[in-house]
This record gives sequence, structure tokens and C-alpha cells, in this order.
Amino acid sequence: MPQKPNKLIRLWQELKRRKVFRVLTIYAATAYIIIELLNNLIEPLLLPEWTATLVVFLLVLGLPVVVILSWVFDITSEGIIKTESETVTGEKKTITKPSKRRLRTNDVVIAVLLIIVVILVWPKIFSRDKTDNEMRANDRISVAVLPFQNMTNDTTWNKWQTAIQTDLITSLSNSEELKVKQKESINSLLQNSGFTNNTSITPSVANRISKKLGASMFIYGSIKQSGTIIRLNAQLYDTKAKDDFKSFHVDGTTENILHFIDSLSFMVKNYLIIAELQKEVPAAFHQLVSTNSHEVYSFFAYGYGALIKFDYSTAAQWFSRVLEYDSSLTFATVLLSFSYAKHGRYEEAKECCLRAFEKKDQMPLQLQIWTDYIYALTFETPQEEIKYLRQLQEIDDQLPDFYYYKGTAYNNLHQFNKAIPELEKALKKYEERYSKPFWSPVYAALGFAYHKTGQVRKEKELYKKSEKDFPGNLILTGMQAILAFNENDTIATNTYIDRYVSLCKENLLPESVIATNIADIYSDAGIPDEAEKYYKKALSLEPEHPGLLNNLAWLLIDNDLKINEGIELIDKALELSPDHYLYLHTKGWGLYKQGKYEEALKFLEKSWELKPIYDHEIYLHLEEVKKALARQNQ
Repeated sequence: MPQKPNKLIRLWQELKRRKVFRVLTIYAATAYIIIELLNNLIEPLLLPEWTATLVVFLLVLGLPVVVILSWVFDITSEGIIKTESETVTGEKKTITKPSKRRLRTNDVVIAVLLIIVVILVWPKIFSRDKTDNEMRANDRISVAVLPFQNMTNDTTWNKWQTAIQTDLITSLSNSEELKVKQKESINSLLQNSGFTNNTSITPSVANRISKKLGASMFIYGSIKQSGTIIRLNAQLYDTKAKDDFKSFHVDGTTENILHFIDSLSFMVKNYLIIAELQKEVPAAFHQLVSTNSHEVYSFFAYGYGALIKFDYSTAAQWFSRVLEYDSSLTFATVLLSFSYAKHGRYEEAKECCLRAFEKKDQMPLQLQIWTDYIYALTFETPQEEIKYLRQLQEIDDQLPDFYYYKGTAYNNLHQFNKAIPELEKALKKYEERYSKPFWSPVYAALGFAYHKTGQVRKEKELYKKSEKDFPGNLILTGMQAILAFNENDTIATNTYIDRYVSLCKENLLPESVIATNIADIYSDAGIPDEAEKYYKKALSLEPEHPGLLNNLAWLLIDNDLKINEGIELIDKALELSPDHYLYLHTKGWGLYKQGKYEEALKFLEKSWELKPIYDHEIYLHLEEVKKALARQNQ
């Protein structure tokens, strides 16, 4: 005997036999058409807002009734009859002769309904992108300002309903960050929808008008009176969310009506522009930028935008402008100090840092940590920097900058194995957030750490990737040349050196700088003899340049090539610039190489005192000299 189908399969077959699915399709299509028609008729017929909700409720309520009726009854050519059992139907099928299937009425009905549904749905699907684009308006906030409602029972205020609307539109239209729908478009749409009386405009009506105009937000307000005091209320609504998220109000009298309309316009405009500018600033920073001026916030946003692109000079200019307008904005002072420090303007960085540090006890926790980090950057060691960067990461672990600066701090301490995971995370997060890093040193810092730890394969892959993001980059080309040198790949070495020289010339670098840069490549590749040739070439072009004298002196001393000659060169550099900490470092290291430990200690200690920020190499050399003195005195 054939096996009987299980209960679920039998139920499914029975539903199909009784045409329940067919009836449900007709019901669903009809319900959708009714809802769409209702949505288009509510405004012209001035139906209550709850009408749509009631109809949907009734349609949902009718669904189980339709299912039951379709199960029990069937519509045939003979009228509505009770559906026969499966046994009876089976017997009839055995008797009835097979005939060609005819097109049934309900097939036609379903086809027509589906066509109508498609016609209604089609513009919704394909106009959605257009509407969303209009709402975004090239990443600007799109705003519709509805006429204000006169709730005073005094008809003399009716003229101010559109006057306030006009004033707000004019004020908001002056901003590049906002795209404001014009009054004529709004009011004509209201009139065409049957709303000639502003008091009949409800928030849901305003929302539908805003959506039709393609506005992402709309302003819905009222005029109220208590005695001689007039209050203007304005609610800011999100068109998609359909709720108000910000309210404004100003009070005044009839005599100063224009003044407090302007005040309301200023409040709304500031809020909207700041809300747009906040998209450019991490959410964790919003509470640190406490200003009601959209101009000040725009300067801050531009400064932060330059900062994350590592354009420290431009960032410093914008943060300076913030403080010109609002000197109390401490976070701008902190980031100005940071920008100065990263740009090498250490004295200005320290001055700003100390100014912020004086107010530390009055700051919120996050700003205190930022201030501690900047203080560590300008006055302390990379260990302290890392400690505060960890704390900042606990607040926001998605910012790639924190990982990058943490990685470079480890590099500065020569802790390359610790630097690598931080810099790898930084690179990954830059790619996730911005598709690629904003500048090449992100690659350079990671490549340097790979190089120092002997991870050649990873270093190669990284440079290959970097060429796509930063083709023809001077720093990365130089690093590729160093890697080729270390692999004894003569062809690749010559290719990268030639490319490097070509890039230097394209950037209009002086010959002395080009010679110095090539010397640096040879020095970093561990080929001091070739480095000496190019340092000497650079010095021959500018024989009185103390920096070039120091470069050659350091090479000769540090590589034990010609220590005495190196001492002579650095003495000449110190005559030209006696208090330069780098030249003092070179002289101290040269004296150490000569075995003159006490003299070396004096120069290195002076170099340490004069250093603008922490220098790990000076620290290591100073410790080495102290140990040598201790051994000598034993």
C-alpha cells in the first residue's frame, strides 16, 4: 500500500483544494489597494487621522473570517456552495470526464488585482532612491518649514503665520549646510491638499507634506499668547522617524516681535547646522564641543577634518580660529596643542597644553584624559602617552587614530613587536571607515616595524598595497629601496633609487636635499660608505649648513668610520648653532666613542635638557654613558 502523506502535507493539499490561498491573494491585493486609496483620500476629504488605523484594524480583523469562509464555501457557476469533502470530490473526479481547462473568473480577478498592485507599488520602489537623494540633498540636511499656527484667538496674528515661516526659510537658506524647501512649494502643496486653514495642519499632515517635498526634516510651530506675552514655539521633526526630537521657544511682546522672530530663527539655524556638522566629528567628541554657535562648530569640524588627514598645519589654523571666537572651548585648546606638537612647533604646543592643564579639574573625564595625553606627548614619555591612549580607546575603540598614535609611540620606544598589532588595527580601521588611510605615514610606520622585526614578506605585501593607495609616494619609495638593498636585489634597488630621484625632482627639491635623502637611504640600508659619499656631496653644495655638518658627523661617529673627523665636523656645527640638542647629542656620542665619558655625559645631559620632546635615542645613549662611567669608577 502506498504510504499516506503526513498531516502537514495533507493540510497543505487541502488548503490548495479549497482555494484558500487563491482567496487570500485576492484579499491581500484588495486590502493593499484600499489602504493606498485611503492614504490618498485622507487629506482631500479632511478625514480624521485615525481613519487609516481603523481601516487597517478592520482589514486585519477580517482576515481570519475570510480564511474560514474560504475553507467552508466555494464560489462556482452555480453560486456559493459548501465545499465538498475530499472523498466526495475524489469520487466525482473518477466519474467526470477530463476536459480542457478554461480561464476562470477568479483567475481574471487575481490578474487584474495584481496588475493594480504592481502599478501602485512600482513608483514607490523606483521613486524611493530619488526621494532619499532629495532628503540627503548632497549630504546636506533638507528642511521644510510649515506655516505657523495662530493659537491666540486673535486674528490679527494670522498674517504672522506665513511671516514667521518666511523669516525662518530666509534665515536657514543662507547656510551652505542646509537645503531649504521654498515657501511657494510648501504652501501650494498644502492648498492643493485641501488645507487652507493652518490650524487644521496636524503633525502627521505636516509629515506627509514634508515627505512629498523630499525633506528629511520639517519645522512645525505655533503662536501663543498669555496676557501681553507672545510665545513662539517651534518643533523640529524627523520626516522618517515621524517624531519631534527638538523644541524651541522664545517669548516677547508685540513691540519686539521682529526681534524674537530673529532669535527663534537663529536658534533653529544654529541647531540644524551644528547637527549636520556633528556628522563630521566622532560621537564621543560631541559633548566636548559645547557651543551654540554654528560658526565656531564649523571651524572645529574643519580643524578635526584636517587633523584626521594629518594636515597639522591646517588643523592648527582652524583650532586657532575656534579660540578667537570662543576662548573657553578647552577641547579646541587641547587639539591645537596636539596639532602644534605633531607639526614640530613644540614651544607653542607646550604653551597651549599648560593653558588647558590649568583647567583640568573643571573638565569632564574624557577631556581630562585628552589633556593628560597631550601633556604626556609634550612633557613626558611615550609610556605615558600609551597609558592615556588606552583610556581614550575605552571611550571610543573605533577611531583608527588612537591605534596609529599608540603604534608610533611603541615605535619611538623601539618596541616594534608591540607596535605592529596596533598599526595593523589602525590600517584595518582606516580601510573600514574611509576605504584607505589619509596619508602614507600609516603605511610607513607599519613598514618600519616590519623591517625592524625582519618580517620581509609582510613588508613587501604592505608596500605593494601602499602603491595602490599612494602611487609615487616619496617616503614609501625610499623604504622600498632600503628593503631591496637588504635583499641584495640590485635591479630593484636601482629601479627604486632612480624612481626616488625622479620624484624628488618632480617635487622641486634642492640638490642638497636630494643628496641627503639618498644618503639617508644608504645609511638605513646599512651601507655607510655610500651614505658618506652622498652626505659629502650635500655638504659641498651648502658647506656652512649646520644640519648637513651634523648628518655627516653622526654617520662617521655612529658607524665608527672616522670618529675624529666626525668630532671636527660637529664642532663646526656647534659654532654655528651652540644650543641645538641634536648637535649636542652627536658631540656627546662622539666623546663617548673616544672614551671621554665625563665630557660625553655633560653634552648628553645638556642635550636631554634642551630636547623639545622625549627622544628615546638620547635616553639610551645617556644611560649607556652613565653605565660606562660607573664601570670606570669601580
